[in-house]
Amino acid sequence: MSKAVEKFLKILKNGPVSQSVFNPWFHRDLENDGPSRSPEIRRKQLQLYLEQRINTARFLLIAEAVGYQGGHFSGIAMTSERILLGHLAHKKIYPSHVFKNQEPQRTSLPEKWPQGFTEPTATIVWGSLLDIGIDPYQIVLWNAFPWHPFQPEHSRGMLSNRTPSSEEMIYAQPFLDAFLKLFPNCRLLAVGKKSCSLLNQLSLDCHSVRHPANGGATQFRTQTLAFLREHSRP
Repeated sequence: MSKAVEKFLKILKNGPVSQSVFNPWFHRDLENDGPSRSPEIRRKQLQLYLEQRINTARFLLIAEAVGYQGGHFSGIAMTSERILLGHLAHKKIYPSHVFKNQEPQRTSLPEKWPQGFTEPTATIVWGSLLDIGIDPYQIVLWNAFPWHPFQPEHSRGMLSNRTPSSEEMIYAQPFLDAFLKLFPNCRLLAVGKKSCSLLNQLSLDCHSVRHPANGGATQFRTQTLAFLREHSRP
């Protein structure tokens, strides 16, 4: 394992001590995880994803927070289990676009979700990036708040999402800074206003695009593809 990635994974353990924040790489979702090794599986998948981009990444797409349909079970930002399991091949999104040399694994209960979780944001983001024809190993997806904030009072519990509080976003700043140090020469693209705000607080130069959720898919796709086309030119 890359020492830099290993160090980064270790600091992710220090997420907020909260009844409404789930740490995919060090917590087990007792109601919805399948294997007892689920956190370890997610940690390994994130490790592979990052390590295989250390020397190739050119762009960092930073969204707001992990969602229950995506990184909560896959361990990778804006990436669903269905992508990892090959169930979006009909959309030309393949597991090998995420990482290679190891078979991806699911962590959600297969008897509840036979095909694993799917996340609309993940599908739109990966589909948009692949549409432009850019090498997916030139892109790293991440979240300004790297853990999963959920609503404990919600009927679905951990299978819910919420917006991180201002205090949580401030808490996450050192973790975002540590992530950015893994990829020091990459251009930043903020996905959504909250992400852009945090990057600005860190005095970082970034371009902002519309988040694909809540009817923003077309605008996200148009803005993102324009940005990547412009900065992918020789």
